[in-house]
Amino acid sequence: MAGAVYSFEEHMIKKQARAEEAMLKELRSGAYTIDNPLVSYNLYLINPLSAVISFYTEEETAVTVTVFGKAKEGNITHTFPRAKEHVLPVVGLYSGHVNRVEVREYRGKVHTVEIEVPDVFEGNSPVESMDTTPEYLQDDCIFLSPSGAELAVAVDYAGDIRWCLNIKCVFDMKRLKNGHILMGTDRLVQMPYYMSGMYETSACGKIYHEYRLPGGSHHDAFEMPDGNLLCLTEDLTSGTVEDMCVLIDRETGDILKTWDYKNFLEPGLGKSGSWSEKDWFHNNAVWYDEKSHSLTFSGRHMDSIVNIDFETGKLNWILSDPEGWPQEWVDRYFFKPVGTDFEWQYEQHACLITPDGDVMCFDNHHWGSKIKENYRAAKNNYSRGVRYRINTKDMTIEQIWQYGKDRGARFFSPYICNVEYYNEGHYMVHSGGSAYNKDGEISESLGALEQNMGGTLFATTVELCDDRKMLELHTKGNYYRAEKMKLYADQGNLELGEGSVLGEMGITKEFDTDIPAPVSSELIPDRYEARIEDEDDRFTFHAKFEKGQLVMLMLEQGEEKHRYYISTTAVSHKAMCCGTFLESDERVTKTNVNKAGMKGTYEVFVVIDDTKYPCGVSIEC
Repeated sequence: MAGAVYSFEEHMIKKQARAEEAMLKELRSGAYTIDNPLVSYNLYLINPLSAVISFYTEEETAVTVTVFGKAKEGNITHTFPRAKEHVLPVVGLYSGHVNRVEVREYRGKVHTVEIEVPDVFEGNSPVESMDTTPEYLQDDCIFLSPSGAELAVAVDYAGDIRWCLNIKCVFDMKRLKNGHILMGTDRLVQMPYYMSGMYETSACGKIYHEYRLPGGSHHDAFEMPDGNLLCLTEDLTSGTVEDMCVLIDRETGDILKTWDYKNFLEPGLGKSGSWSEKDWFHNNAVWYDEKSHSLTFSGRHMDSIVNIDFETGKLNWILSDPEGWPQEWVDRYFFKPVGTDFEWQYEQHACLITPDGDVMCFDNHHWGSKIKENYRAAKNNYSRGVRYRINTKDMTIEQIWQYGKDRGARFFSPYICNVEYYNEGHYMVHSGGSAYNKDGEISESLGALEQNMGGTLFATTVELCDDRKMLELHTKGNYYRAEKMKLYADQGNLELGEGSVLGEMGITKEFDTDIPAPVSSELIPDRYEARIEDEDDRFTFHAKFEKGQLVMLMLEQGEEKHRYYISTTAVSHKAMCCGTFLESDERVTKTNVNKAGMKGTYEVFVVIDDTKYPCGVSIEC
């Protein structure tokens, strides 16, 4: 039957609230005790390695939960504060395993339950090897956020996955001061990877807040000392991307402050090998330094780490190879190298400022030069973690540490990746974007693009103490970043009640020109495989078109019309930092339209070449 297939997707917060409400109704209507607890597997629907155990005790008492490991070193234990009603999140379950979980009252009863978990990975775990000791990693896990088809996971000392999500949340994960986890949402607002905003979640998967942004979110966020959130964004109605940052009010989702990089940088200067006019800066990290009250951004497509004053937005300095920059910029903002063994970084990621003011980043070293004739091929290249000591008074820079160069091309990642500073001499270096092409050679292509051509993706995560390797994790697939965190935070209690959706969605960019076409008496033909996924605040139009077809999506309400151009031209992605939403078939399109700025009922049409087809679907805004 012709026409677009329609479905409505309820927000995950609503689904979770309904599941939690049903669990609490069951708990409060029954005689659940520590000897007969209510066990709710994957209560919040998105973490299949979690559960919630609930029961009552006659007196207020603390309760300790232990998920038994396959070996005793894998035990994960957390003590919850005193209560009579106990609703306890359980994290750290194994996939494809009958998990034993002990519940122990303080100086009281002990009970063990079994929770059988199916093989979440269907026999295809992404972990290839983990080389560390339980004494080193203890109850920490290495959390990996996806950059392709893989999903977010956390790996323990033995290489076992003890946490994962079954929805496509992307970009960096960070532990917040309240113990929650901050990550990008799974709600795409614009290809290739611009998301609706960020989720604040518990480890067991409950979403406490979604922070929506008018320009969507990408790459990175940062919790300020007062709890407000910095987030990388953009103006989705402009001709450029990845060149804005906003400060979000933690309680309301309102935008308190905006930094537009075109106010302190000039697009087109300092071009990296992957530069494009639209993606001129490609911001992949933000860092706030309290000592200098400044913001530091990583601009992949300028080969530059830039620092600005938080209040004024004034440019303080640029850390970059000065080759090709105007001399007046070099004289005013650039550092002069001192010392030996100095090298500039190229197309870097994940900049940070250490407590003593040094600058660290993952130097992808992609292209390895600002001069095209000197570009390095992937097979002759390397990536590394690097630390620079800068002197902002005399504007000098010294390279004081690096790791990865000696590992050569096998450690090379042309995109993504990060470093972490734990303490002096104690670092993580995550080379998450490596690939072999179909011929078994180190690849220049980015992640999902190489995989679509028959290549093989892999990632390597290393931790070092005083240059001694303490951990090395190898995984299949590419992973955007790695973070070391405990599954339970000190504030490990569940907060009951429905989560909230904060902030506003922006108005989706429209196409100004009308395309005159007669309206067909037939609905859009089945060959286009059209379907519409509707949500409260947006909808997504999916369809398949041949390369070069002229296509425009239209919403109509009487004389009111909204037009959205659908590109059917294959796009060259020079910065596909997240290929999670990339289709292997280039004919498949996804067009996301926010409902902001619209009210009422709209009929959906699609202009294809010289014909305008009704979809047979109405959208309520």
